[in-house]
Amino acid sequence: MRMRFFAIALAVTMGFVTAVGMCVRALNEQAVSAFSNEMRIVVDAGHGGIDGGVSGRTTGAKESDINLAVSLALQEELEDMGFAVTLTRKTEAGLYGTTAKGFKKRDMQRRKEIIEEAKPSLILSVHQNFYPTKVARGGQVFYSSKVEGSKRLAQSVQDSLNKLYAEKGVKERKISTGEYFMLECYPCPSVIVECGFLSNPLDEALLQSAAWRKRMAEELARGVLAYFADASA
Repeated sequence: MRMRFFAIALAVTMGFVTAVGMCVRALNEQAVSAFSNEMRIVVDAGHGGIDGGVSGRTTGAKESDINLAVSLALQEELEDMGFAVTLTRKTEAGLYGTTAKGFKKRDMQRRKEIIEEAKPSLILSVHQNFYPTKVARGGQVFYSSKVEGSKRLAQSVQDSLNKLYAEKGVKERKISTGEYFMLECYPCPSVIVECGFLSNPLDEALLQSAAWRKRMAEELARGVLAYFADASA
């Protein structure tokens, strides 16, 4: 009799736990839906084509290739959350049309046109960092103080990057302001995400790992979600 009583009690308890878990998941899904519904995000993979950006100190890996890989992974994560995503660059090619003089200016102008057509709620421009010494590590986020909401977005994304790199024993980095075209070309919160330092062999190796890039995309997406959650509070 006692064993039967315990079995029934255990079944009731497990049923309650399962029900609570389902409710929590449902609430989380509703929260994500509330934040993401009809919100479009532009993910800008920096550089491309003949403009490879910086190169890995050890392997010579091109920044433009890593930017694209991270951006594609980030697109998938954000779309899974329910956001609509527009990529400025979907392939290894640049956006300048021809390589004639002034290609960089044409490239940036085309990015601006894509952003204006998308009418996004926010912009994430993906890049990789480089420093003269090999010491610097981790991700860092830049924003413009001239665009409302950009600082809060930068801090949310920076918190996520710091959490990710803390797993590798890397000290926290702080957000910083910058006067860059991509941060001020459209009136919505915008950040430049420097995912890591290609001048550091450890960061360079991580950034060439598909598994790490997926983790990076997951954390960046969580940073975006945290920004929207804070904004709606």
